[in-house]
Amino acid sequence: MSGPRFPEGWSIEVLEKSHPRAKFQSGNGEVDDWLKKSALQSQKKHLTTSKVLLDETGNIAGYYSLAFSQIDFSDLPAELAKKLPRRQLPVSVLAWLGVDRSYQGRGIGGRLLATALVDCYQASQTFAFIAVILDCVDEQAKRFYGQFDFEQLPGYRMRLYLPFKSLEALATGK
Repeated sequence: MSGPRFPEGWSIEVLEKSHPRAKFQSGNGEVDDWLKKSALQSQKKHLTTSKVLLDETGNIAGYYSLAFSQIDFSDLPAELAKKLPRRQLPVSVLAWLGVDRSYQGRGIGGRLLATALVDCYQASQTFAFIAVILDCVDEQAKRFYGQFDFEQLPGYRMRLYLPFKSLEALATGK
């Protein structure tokens, strides 16, 4: 299984110190600051893994950061929680995703999200989890993720989830 296609000469790489993070500008200060100031440090501490999408010139067109966490069964919608044990449950976390302004509006964000979800699915073959969760930085992000079947967690206005069955269907095309 491979992820979506990007333009010729583009590549996805695990974030390294040599990547030109300072040039990245998504238009959202939180998203930019995470990449510029925190992503590499978080990765070195094994808290997250970040991958960058490099354009043909080596500039960062976009990035995403993934992690694992736990969520209490009581935070899940009833239809998802009903067959699960009443305890903390494993989840994959899409911690951050951003696209540089110069590439916004070209479908790069959707393809980058699809790539992140393929990574999550592949990780599920080794580390089981029940859903992918994320916290939206704003309403625009919430609308973006809603296009890809993410739903709001009850009681959390800006926290969304994608059940594993939906992830599996997206990743495998079944």
